[in-house]
Amino acid sequence: MLNDRQSHGLWERTAPPPPQTKKLAGDVAADVAIVGAGYTGLAAALHLAERGLATVVLEAAQVGSGAAGRSTGMVNAGLWMMPAVLKETLGPIYGDRMLELLRDSPRRVFHIIDKHNILCEVKRVGTIHCGTGKKGIAEIAERARQWQALGAPVHILSADETHLRTGTTAFPTSLLDLRAGTIQPLAYVRGLARVAIASGARIFTASPVEHIVREGNDWRLATEGGSARAKWVFLSTNVYTSQIFPELRGGQVVLPFFHFATMPMAPSIHRTILPEGHGAWDTRTPMTAFRRDDAGRLIIGSVGALRGTGTRIHRNWARRRIRALFPQLGDIEFEHEWYGRIGMTSDHLPRLHAPAENMIAVTGFNGRGIAPGTVFAGEIARYISGEVPLDAMFLPVSSVRNTFLRALREGYYELGAQIAHLPPAR
Repeated sequence: MLNDRQSHGLWERTAPPPPQTKKLAGDVAADVAIVGAGYTGLAAALHLAERGLATVVLEAAQVGSGAAGRSTGMVNAGLWMMPAVLKETLGPIYGDRMLELLRDSPRRVFHIIDKHNILCEVKRVGTIHCGTGKKGIAEIAERARQWQALGAPVHILSADETHLRTGTTAFPTSLLDLRAGTIQPLAYVRGLARVAIASGARIFTASPVEHIVREGNDWRLATEGGSARAKWVFLSTNVYTSQIFPELRGGQVVLPFFHFATMPMAPSIHRTILPEGHGAWDTRTPMTAFRRDDAGRLIIGSVGALRGTGTRIHRNWARRRIRALFPQLGDIEFEHEWYGRIGMTSDHLPRLHAPAENMIAVTGFNGRGIAPGTVFAGEIARYISGEVPLDAMFLPVSSVRNTFLRALREGYYELGAQIAHLPPAR
């Protein structure tokens, strides 16, 4: 995809083909124009089309070409922060709304997959958050305590139980979240596009929006080949925002994240690594994420960009980390490598923006795009269709502004990831 083997890697090779789309040519009219064909934009298009609203999606490149098609593919409940911190940060009203909305959010993703028969290698066996060191062990225990107090089906696993489910003896404890699971992320977002089109939405790819202007009671979104006129605009470009409302990008710090996928493992080895198909990650900084695909490839990811010196450093780190976690694999070659960008906000919370009349945007998924993005899309559709007022939404409206020293901080994270992934001193 994008004429770049490092853009989508394994997911591009194994996903079903995208639905047929074309570049916008001429002028179209709709009730709602959505900018960005990722999880949130396409799920919103589906919900709006199902409500009978004429909906167009304008995508600068291809369906899932941004973060949606590059992620690890873990469908987790909640956000990165613990429930108590979320509630403390947002306050009792919005904190309770967010917890209620997100605590069972994977179920909403799985419902869409089942209802529309989206083929995306779905696994509903849960995810495993692995603790390491005293701090990690304490974090796992506290996460379990807080989620169990809310009635969530999460369980602390001992070292032996963690070994049994992951295939590694590296972790003394872990948290099994039975709400969660994994998917093939590019297959899921392409499936959303297919069912959105089947429901009546129109999707135009290779159609970057160059500017948006207000004309009477409508918005006009101009592209190189034409324009879309709509009463409502939903901006769903997140950290891949470029030309229009660059503050949506500037309000976040980009964290690069890479993945490597091995050749398919031999069946005898395959059965010893994540044997039930869980996705997993650890409490280290930077973190290690690991999972399998249906063909038995091991996928490992962490913070960093595969460019310049980072490519060699992170590739060598991935080999060392796999040997440390799964010595039974021996020396194994990587078949695919890719990376993308995660948008991080200062408090690790998403942002809801309403920059103008009948215009709304949501940004800052902080590495939790699949389930929150899908669920937020449903709430955006309810708001646009008049079912809920703005002050009853899942987040308060916040202003759009650039992050202080953003470029410097992004350079620090990219370089810092390389330093963290260098071989340890002997």
